[in-house]
Amino acid sequence: MPINHKERNAAPRSVAASHPYEEHQGESTRREDSRLADALAFLRGFVAQPMSVASVVPSSPYLEQGVVRATDLSRARCVVELGPGTGGSTRALLRAMNPQARLLAIELNPDFAARLRQRVQDPRLLVQEGSAADMGEHLERWGLPAPDAVVSGIPFSTLPTEVAHSIVAAIQANLAVDGRFVAYQFRAHVASYTSPVMGEPSFEWEWRNVPPMRVFRWVKR
Repeated sequence: MPINHKERNAAPRSVAASHPYEEHQGESTRREDSRLADALAFLRGFVAQPMSVASVVPSSPYLEQGVVRATDLSRARCVVELGPGTGGSTRALLRAMNPQARLLAIELNPDFAARLRQRVQDPRLLVQEGSAADMGEHLERWGLPAPDAVVSGIPFSTLPTEVAHSIVAAIQANLAVDGRFVAYQFRAHVASYTSPVMGEPSFEWEWRNVPPMRVFRWVKR
């Protein structure tokens, strides 16, 4: 990136403004403001489409960290997120991903998709409005390889059976060998669809989330 040279008589930066503590405070404030805005947007989305939104509030930082640990992004080149909502988990994934990796976020809700494009400015992020069941078509459209990880916040407990089966089939068909499918869910319905296809998962509870969530993890063999 080219260096922007300042004029010789430009005023020097304030020492206080460049202090690490001040910068940390600024970052913390931005994150808090973003979480508040996300919570309000998430509530509006839940009121508008209660069957397709997992909760009345977005994921907590504790849940986001648990999802990142389960996903194991250290060597991932391509990651797919299903149902990113307002983008809290999206930001957590991006913070953990490699600089060369790509994250394809597939969101059915057009308001959430538009919000994600506007508020998460990261060149690694690709936002696709559409169905998770069409994952293969979306990957092809963006020229992406088989994902090393698929992360889902879609509430499988509220999905029609045929839709749930089609999403799991798309995950199984497109996930790379040894790839991880991670689903954070309040109820265990996702396992009834996924385990017959991908085997039994490991899972952990995150009790500090509202509501408490299970973080399921499957590995494709």
